[in-house]
Amino acid sequence: MPTAWSEKRGIIRHYDKTADIYDSLYREEQEQKIKQILRHMAVHDSDLILDAGCGTGFLFEHVYKQAGHLVGVDLSKGLLRIALAHVKQAGTRNVSLVRADVDYLPFKERVFDKVFALTVLQDSSDLNMTLKEITRTTKNDSTLVVTGLKKVFTAERFKQALTEEGLEINILLTPEQVKDFIAICRRHVEAKIK
Repeated sequence: MPTAWSEKRGIIRHYDKTADIYDSLYREEQEQKIKQILRHMAVHDSDLILDAGCGTGFLFEHVYKQAGHLVGVDLSKGLLRIALAHVKQAGTRNVSLVRADVDYLPFKERVFDKVFALTVLQDSSDLNMTLKEITRTTKNDSTLVVTGLKKVFTAERFKQALTEEGLEINILLTPEQVKDFIAICRRHVEAKIK
C-alpha cells in the first residue's frame, strides 16, 4: 500500500513531466472556472491571496491587478518554473511563488484574506487534512474558494467535507461547462482551528 508521501512524489513527477504542456491541457478549463468564480466575488487591493496548488498561475492573470499581493504555492518545480515565466512576462510585482505542500503550508495561522484551492482536492491523500491546513491560514470571516472534480466527488460528499472543516458554503456552483463543483465559502469567526 503506497504511503501518502509516495503518492505525492508520483503527483510531483507527473506535473514536472507535463509542465511544458500544462497550459495547453488545462488553460481553457481553468479559465472557465475562474471566470465563474469572479462573477460571484470581488478581489480588493488590500487582499492578501493564497493560491494553494497554483500550477502555472492561471489565477494570477485574472486578479493581480486588483489584489494587494498573491502567493502561489505548488509542489511541482516544473509548474512553478512556468508560473514564474508568466509572472515575469506580465511584469507583476505583487506575486510570490513558494514551493510547498498544501498539507503543510509554511504560513502562520490566519494570514490570508482569500484562499483559492482550485483543482487540488482530487490529489489529496487526506481530504480533511488538506482542508484543515488551507483553512488554518485564512483570517476570520475570510473567503475560501474550493473546487472538487465531479468525477471524484458527489455534490454531497464535497459539501460535507467543507462543512466538516467549519466552512459555510455561500455559493455552490455546478456549471455544466466545467468538470468541477465550485464552492465559495466563508470561514466564520467562531470556527476553531482543530
